[in-house]
Amino acid sequence: MSAVAIKGWCPGALRPMRSGDGLVVRIRPRGGRLDAAQAAGIADLAERYGNGLIDLTTRANLQIRGVSDRSHWPLIDGLADLGLLDADPDSEARRNVLVTPFWTAGDETRSLAAELEEGLARAAPDLPTKFGFAIDDGRERVLADASADIRIERDGAGELLVRADGAEFGRRVTRSEAVPVALALAEWFVVSSGVHGDRRRMAAHLAAGATLPEAFRGDAEPVQRGSAAVPGLGPLGAMVGVAFGQLPFQTLRDLAASAQAIRMTPWRMLLVEGLREMPAGADLIKQGDDPALRVIACSGAPRCRDAHADTRALAAALAPHIPADARLHVSGCAKGCAHAGAAEITLVATRDGFDLVRGGSTRDAPLMRGLSGAYLLADPSLLVGGH
Repeated sequence: MSAVAIKGWCPGALRPMRSGDGLVVRIRPRGGRLDAAQAAGIADLAERYGNGLIDLTTRANLQIRGVSDRSHWPLIDGLADLGLLDADPDSEARRNVLVTPFWTAGDETRSLAAELEEGLARAAPDLPTKFGFAIDDGRERVLADASADIRIERDGAGELLVRADGAEFGRRVTRSEAVPVALALAEWFVVSSGVHGDRRRMAAHLAAGATLPEAFRGDAEPVQRGSAAVPGLGPLGAMVGVAFGQLPFQTLRDLAASAQAIRMTPWRMLLVEGLREMPAGADLIKQGDDPALRVIACSGAPRCRDAHADTRALAAALAPHIPADARLHVSGCAKGCAHAGAAEITLVATRDGFDLVRGGSTRDAPLMRGLSGAYLLADPSLLVGGH
């Protein structure tokens, strides 16, 4: 029998989560990268042991959906053959490392990621399951808006720094110091009772009054944020988006057939290495002005047992009515799994219809309650303040 995660945990491969369409099995690519054989193998496993649908998560992971209790262990064997399993569920849960996809051969990103992953597997503190690390060591920070508790970044002079999320500045470190300092900062979070807070995250811990020890404070200011990634061709290959972060196995198989490798991102996009033209595929977003990029939606009903509505059908229908500089988040319940932060427009499904929040998250007070999907589609100007 498969072990099913407690509600609120992030699923894994060894500890999946049960949803409305079966078990959700999360795969955490090492260093945020899949070689072509691994990507093709995941597509084959999703077809054989799941329902053929693959999610891209905001933690730059993949999820095979629709797995049964009977097919879970054959799937695990297949992932092991691809080199995509950890030694045990706890090691898997700790290996929560987000990596900038814009590294180049010869820079320090991949070696930092490998060293950090090895350190977390070998001797890591008992961290909350959503506690994570980001390696964002380029000339611009591209992961600034992605969820992470400890960040390895660079300052304006190109020197490495380690920064606690929620702190303005970080400690400047050498290459050999970076990972040990990051792991020591995680240990401090645990021993200073950060694991016992309501949110159990670094920024919340600091905001609640925890004071960083001198060893983790510094005056190193991280480099400026980079611009948002969009679909298109670049020097590393083709960046392609996936509507609602879900693609059929055949699309991943096709990408694997033409790619040197695939790099994961937290933006529900894939960077397909080595391509010099945009790939074919009706399931892919290839233009930066595609309306599908303006909407975020969770799995929704019936795929999620907690959802009160089919979120994606509504989001897709409303997408063309959302301004290009705005984002619509449609959540099947108040948990906000697809997007934890604020959005210009948020719709939260309830038993009585959709609640409308402007400039907030699923946890904020709505301006209007109990709106039906049909009503919203009949007058979408309501979403952007047309009334």
